[in-house]
Amino acid sequence: MNDVLHANMPVWERLPRALRRPVVTAWSQANAGGREVDSFLEGPCFDNEGNLFVVDIPHGRIFCVTPAGEWSSIAGYEGEPNGLALHPDGRLFVADCRRGLLSIDVQTGVVRDVLIRRNAEGFKGLNDLAFARSGDLYFTDQGQTGLHDPTGRVFRLRPDGRLDLLISNGPSPNGLVLSADESVLFVAMTRDNAIWRIPLQADGSVTKVGRFCSFHGAGGPDGLAMDEGGNLFVAHVSLGSVFVVNPDGEVIARFRSPEGRATSNVAFGGNSRSEVFVTESASGTVLRFSWNTPGLVLPGNAARTR
Repeated sequence: MNDVLHANMPVWERLPRALRRPVVTAWSQANAGGREVDSFLEGPCFDNEGNLFVVDIPHGRIFCVTPAGEWSSIAGYEGEPNGLALHPDGRLFVADCRRGLLSIDVQTGVVRDVLIRRNAEGFKGLNDLAFARSGDLYFTDQGQTGLHDPTGRVFRLRPDGRLDLLISNGPSPNGLVLSADESVLFVAMTRDNAIWRIPLQADGSVTKVGRFCSFHGAGGPDGLAMDEGGNLFVAHVSLGSVFVVNPDGEVIARFRSPEGRATSNVAFGGNSRSEVFVTESASGTVLRFSWNTPGLVLPGNAARTR
C-alpha cells in the first residue's frame, strides 16, 4: 500500500444557512439517533449545463447548485430522496426510500411517480439508480438490510416497463455504476463493506457474481463512479474518504475529507469531466478534487461536449 496516492479534497461549496432545517424527522429518528439534522446531502448528478443536483434526504428536497456556486431548491415533497440520475430527455429520476421511483421536471419542480410498487408490494427502500445507454434503469432496494438480513435487491427496469430482479440476497445494496461497455454492474454493498461485481449476460441474466474489493470500518462503501480508464471511485461512509480502485480491484488512491467522515456520494463534473465532486452528508458540504482521467459520459449527458 506504500504506492497508494494520498491527498485531501477541499470544500467546494456549503449548503447555505438559510436552507438548513435543524429539526427531528422520521428519517433522523431511524438513522441519526433521533437528533436534529439540518440536512443530509447525497445523490450528486450533473446536467448538460454543468448544474449540480443533490438531494436532502430527511427534508425531501432537491437542490440545484450552479457552476458559480449558487444554491436553490427546485423541488420539495413528502418523501426521502436518495439517488439521482439524469434521463436523456432532461428529467431527473429519483430513488426515494419512502416512495419508490420518481421523476422530477427540473423546470417546474413537478414530482411524478414512476414505479412505487412491485407486484402490489412496496419496496424495502430505494437507494440509488443508474441508466444504461439502452434506456434500461438499474436501481438498488436497500431498506434496512445488512449481514443480519441479506435480502436487499437490485432491479433493472426496461423502457417497456418490464422489471427484472437481478439480486435478492444483498446485504445493504447502495450505490451502483456500469462499466464502460455496460457488461458489468458494480454495486456497493454497504454492510458487507465491499463492492460486488455483477456480470450482465446477453440474455439479460446475471451469473458468477463476486466480491470485487473489500473495505473496513463502521460504515461502508456508498456512492460509486467510474472514469474512462475503468477505475472505480468509491465514497466510503465512516472513513471520510473516496478510494480509487483500479480494474484489478486494487486501491491506487485515497482522497480524504477535511470535514466530516460521511463521504456518501461521488460524481464527475467540470468542463472536461476531470473534477470529482463528493457529498459530505453530515456537514452539508460538497468537496472537490481533480483526477487525471475523465469520468465516463453518462447516458443523460451524452450530448454534452467535452
